[in-house]
Amino acid sequence: MIGLVILAQRDIAVGLLEAVDHVLGHRPQALVAFPVSYDTPPDQLGRTLHATIAGLDHGDGVLILADIYGATHINVACRLLEPQHIELVTGVNLPMLIRVLNYRDRPLGEVIQKALSGGMEGIVRATEFCLVDGDKHELR
Repeated sequence: MIGLVILAQRDIAVGLLEAVDHVLGHRPQALVAFPVSYDTPPDQLGRTLHATIAGLDHGDGVLILADIYGATHINVACRLLEPQHIELVTGVNLPMLIRVLNYRDRPLGEVIQKALSGGMEGIVRATEFCLVDGDKHELR
């Protein structure tokens, strides 16, 4: 099973983990939130993240789902990547996370594709689905 790390600003990481608990009714194994504090030095962040990844890696790899590309914590994570073993996808959202959890027993490359598609397909313009003849209260 692929280990999963939610690497994001404090409230985002914890909030996504709590949302998974709510949606699924339990916390899946080998899934951790790694909430980033604004005042943590990058070298300390790197050591702690490395230890977290090592603890989740049981041979199938680890996927880091992170908030925003270019942030300091993402730059730190980029130094820990190993292609096809420790990978990183940014732009994490709840649809992406749920999709990954449903496919995490598949090969890492396939799980990455599921993360990308789940994240993108989870973004919709609601008026395209929620309006019938201009009535805002009916679903199509």
